[in-house]
Amino acid sequence: MSRERWMALLFAIGSTCFLIGPFPGYADLVGDSADAVTFFVGSVFFTAGGALQTSLAYPGRRSAGSGRAARLAASIQSAGTLFFNVTTYHAMSTALSNPEYNKLVWRPDALGSICFLVSGAVAYRASDRRGWLPARGGAGWWEPSINLLGCVFFGISAVAGHVVPSTGSMLDLAASNWNTVLGAACFLACALATLRSGHTPKSPRLGRLHALEREVGQML
Repeated sequence: MSRERWMALLFAIGSTCFLIGPFPGYADLVGDSADAVTFFVGSVFFTAGGALQTSLAYPGRRSAGSGRAARLAASIQSAGTLFFNVTTYHAMSTALSNPEYNKLVWRPDALGSICFLVSGAVAYRASDRRGWLPARGGAGWWEPSINLLGCVFFGISAVAGHVVPSTGSMLDLAASNWNTVLGAACFLACALATLRSGHTPKSPRLGRLHALEREVGQML
């Protein structure tokens, strides 16, 4: 299996964890402690996928255009996954040490969400577009936009899950949970597409290969 597919598999597992974790029915079924563990395990898979994505983008770090953008986007996203590692571990530690803990197990933190938003914006800006809209037709043409949408959902979740210092309560628990689910669904869709095709806009190496194939096809 190619490194691109391994990366997609890691992101798919991580996304699945963040997809099922916020559902109230899941927490009721497995308990708050297991729910917290689900988020932490998902963050670890996200970090592993981000590290592999960064390694795939590394050879194109000095090239102009999409290669440099891919390296920058991967590095920033990997930093965001590390912030999620810290917050999910803290949530897991709290849930495991306090049996009476029954609040929101985890929500996207501000720093991690900002990293994801910046990463998604960089990747989308470097993708094929017609004005502000993605250029349709190429393999995986929709992935950068869906990936960016997932980053936006995680950002909304972080805002909705903000704890108001004066009251100690969250702005909107339900909105935080559902936006986490929607963001994870976007990431999962992109991961499954890459797992199926073996191609992803996140890999400059495959992008150059497909561009070369198109040029050869036009010459024949």
